[in-house]
Parts: sequence; C-alpha cells; structure tokens
Amino acid sequence: MYKEKGFANRVGFGERPALLIVDFIKGFTDTACPLGSNFDVQIEKTSQILRVFREKSLPVHFTTTAYDSKMISAGVFVKKVPSLAHLKLGSEWIEIDDRLKPENGEIVWTKHYASAFFGTSLASTLLVEKVDTLFIVGCTTSGCVRASAVDSCQHGFRTIVVQDCVGDRSPYAHEANLFDMDAKYADVVSLEEALDYLAKLSC
Repeated sequence: MYKEKGFANRVGFGERPALLIVDFIKGFTDTACPLGSNFDVQIEKTSQILRVFREKSLPVHFTTTAYDSKMISAGVFVKKVPSLAHLKLGSEWIEIDDRLKPENGEIVWTKHYASAFFGTSLASTLLVEKVDTLFIVGCTTSGCVRASAVDSCQHGFRTIVVQDCVGDRSPYAHEANLFDMDAKYADVVSLEEALDYLAKLSC
C-alpha cells in the first residue's frame, strides 16, 4: 500500500559519508541505570562500521544527553521522562560506552532533547566536512535515532539507518519505527549493505 501511494523510495548513498553514533552512553547501555537496556549486539555491530570509518578517515560524530544539576536545561522533557534526571553533567551515565570510546578528532555533541541536530552545530559541521550522506546508529530507534533521522532528512542529507546497529527498549517500537523511517525519511539498510558500500568507496 505504501509503495502504491508513492512511499518508500530509495535516496541511495552519496560520495562523502559521515557516521553519527546516537546516545550509546553508559546510562542507556548499562542496565544498572534505570534508563539502560542491553544493547550488546548493536554495539558489537556498531564497532564494525566504526572501525571502517576510522580506517578510511571519514567523519565520526557521537552524541550524549546531559543536563545541569538542577535539570533546568531539561525543560518539560524531564516531566515526561523523570528518569532523565540520572543524566547530569559529571555523572558516569553520560559517558560514551567504553566499547566505542571516541578518538581524537571525533566530536561528542551534548544535547538536551531527542534530535542530534536540535540545539547543536552538527548540521553546519557536516556541511563544512562536505558530507552528503549520514549513517545513523545508536539508541533508541523510536526516540533519538528517529528524531535525528528526521532532522537529517530535513537538513538535506542522504540519511541511512543501519538496522543492525540501532536498538530500542521495546521490540514493537523498534520495528514500527524502522518501517516508518524507511517509508518516509531514510533508507534502512543492513550492516552488510552498509559495509559493502564503504568497501567500494574511494576516499
């Protein structure tokens, strides 16, 4: 039905990709935190694509979500999700998961809301880096990944969500949002397809 109505076309890959790793922070990847879930598989898959981006010296960006001690910067978001109060500046929970530790030259953007673009200079930085294709991985599929994918599309980037490298607390929300993003905002691809494209890319 979607295809009959003109949805779910392919935007395809461009010539200059960047990798955006959304909120694979300890507060979301360690089940000791109330916000956390087990994303071990997704992190292992993400480490594979991250390694290729580094080998090819392509841009890599991370995000974390962090707030001031009084949670003023959380606005009404924290009223909807009170557990966000665990993500305060200085807490271990806002640190990138050690398995994906950023290297020199890789920016970690601090955000307060779902999208990696909202309230940050990510879009202008990608333009300076001459990026035309943004690969998105991370968590959660229905939250920060989706919001970032929508904004990526709205900023004019070919948006690629790597399905093996994104996860959600709810499998139902995960599948529904992958379907919807693929229909409207991004190409949802397998890790194999993403790595095949990168292998053929001349940098």
